[in-house]
Amino acid sequence: MKKTLAGLGKFSKIIAISLPVVLSILLVRMQSLAYRELSPPECRLQKWDIPVSLTAENQDALTQKQKVPLIQRLPVTCCQGDTSCFDEVLYGQISVKQFKIQNSKFKNEDADKKPLISAIACSLQYLQTANAVAAYQNYPVAGITRDRVFKSLKRFRELLLKTNSATELHQAIEREFVLYQSVGKDNKGSVLFTAYYEPLYAASRVPTAEYRYPVYRLPPDLNSWIKPHPTRLELEGVDGLQGAKGKLRGLELFWFRDRLEPYLAQIEGSARLQLPDGTQTTIGYAGNNAYNYKSIGRELVNDGKLPLQGITLPIILDYFQKHPQELNIYIPRDRSFVFFQENHGQPAQGSINVPLTAERSIATDKSLMPPGALALIHTSIPFVNPTGKMEERIVSRYVLDQDTGGAIKGAGRVDYFLGTGKLAGDRAGVTVSNGQLFYLLLKSQN
Repeated sequence: MKKTLAGLGKFSKIIAISLPVVLSILLVRMQSLAYRELSPPECRLQKWDIPVSLTAENQDALTQKQKVPLIQRLPVTCCQGDTSCFDEVLYGQISVKQFKIQNSKFKNEDADKKPLISAIACSLQYLQTANAVAAYQNYPVAGITRDRVFKSLKRFRELLLKTNSATELHQAIEREFVLYQSVGKDNKGSVLFTAYYEPLYAASRVPTAEYRYPVYRLPPDLNSWIKPHPTRLELEGVDGLQGAKGKLRGLELFWFRDRLEPYLAQIEGSARLQLPDGTQTTIGYAGNNAYNYKSIGRELVNDGKLPLQGITLPIILDYFQKHPQELNIYIPRDRSFVFFQENHGQPAQGSINVPLTAERSIATDKSLMPPGALALIHTSIPFVNPTGKMEERIVSRYVLDQDTGGAIKGAGRVDYFLGTGKLAGDRAGVTVSNGQLFYLLLKSQN
C-alpha cells in the first residue's frame, strides 16, 4: 500500500514516490509527449475513450444515483501499425532488452511472460481466500463476481501460454472476453496514472550517532487510542526524534541516517533495507494513524518555494537536499503516519496480501475496482533509452489489480508499480499521464 510521494501495501499504497497530486502538474507536458508516436488521429488516446453511446447510458445510471465505476464494452479494435495497442513486450516484438533494463530479474528469452504469469498466480491465490469472498459480496458492478474473475484469469493464462504473438493474443481476447472500462475522472474514461516503487535505503537495527531517525512497529494498543489519533507531529515531534517520549516509546523498528528516508518509506508503504553487516531485509505496511496524506510537494508550491509548472519528485528531493532544515517545517504538516513490520526480505506486498510484480501490479480504489482482477492499462510511461535518458512511450500493459493507496481515490486514479531501487524510483518520480483502464472478463457464455 502506498500514498503518493511514494508507497505500497495496505494503507494507501502510499502511492510510491508517485506524488499523485503534485505530479498531476505534469499532465500538460506528458500529454504532448503521449501522442508523438501515433500519427493517424483515430489511433490516438482518444480512440480508447468510452463510446458516446455508453457514456449516455452511464449518465442515466448516475441520474438514478447508482454507483457505476465501470462500463461494459467490446475490446478496442487496433489500428494497423499502432504498436501501442498491444502488450508487445510479452512476445519480444519490441526490444525485450529495453524491458529487461527496467527489471534485472529477466534472464532468458522466455522471461518476458514470466512476470505476468507470476502476478496472475498471486491473484488466483488471493481469489481463493475468505478475504476475497468478503470483498466481492457487495461489489457494486453487476456481472463482476469473484468466480467470473477467477475463471477469466485462468483462461487468460491459458491463452498467454499458447499464443505466439501480441496480435494472436488480442484476437483471442476479442473472441472470448468483454472489457469493463473505468469511467475515469470525467465519466469519459480518462484516468490519471502515477507510479510507485520500493525504495532501497541504508538502515540499522540499533540507534547510533549515524542512524538516528526511526520507523516504528504497529502499536499493540492502537485500537484503544482515543480518537482522533495523535498526528505525526504529536507522535514524533518537529524534528522526528521525539517518539521515545510518547506513545511510540519502545516501538522503534529500524533507524535511518536521513530524516527524509523514513518519511519516503511511509509514503511508499514499504522499503528494502541495506544493513551495516551487508545483509538486507524488508519492511512493509502494518497500519496507520487514520489521517489523510498531505503532499509536502504541494505545500512547497503553496508557500511559493517551488513553481507549480513542471514540479517532479526529483525537484522536490533536490530542494530538501539544499534546504535540509526545512524538513522540520514540511514533514510535520503531513498528519498521516504509517507503522511497519519487518518482512525479512519478502517482496513488497499489496493490499490484498500478495507480492507485487514490477510492471505488472497496479493500485486502485478498492471500494470501486475489483481486487485481484486482470486489467489492461493504456497510457504513457517513462523508459530509460540506450543513452541513459528518460523518454515517454505510449504502451498497453496487462496488469493485476493488487494494491490500493491513500491518495488513490475514485475511478480516475491508477498507481503503477515499477519495482525496487533507484531506477524504479527515478521512473516513478516522473510518471504522470492520462490514459485508460479496462478489466477483462470472460463473456457470459464462456
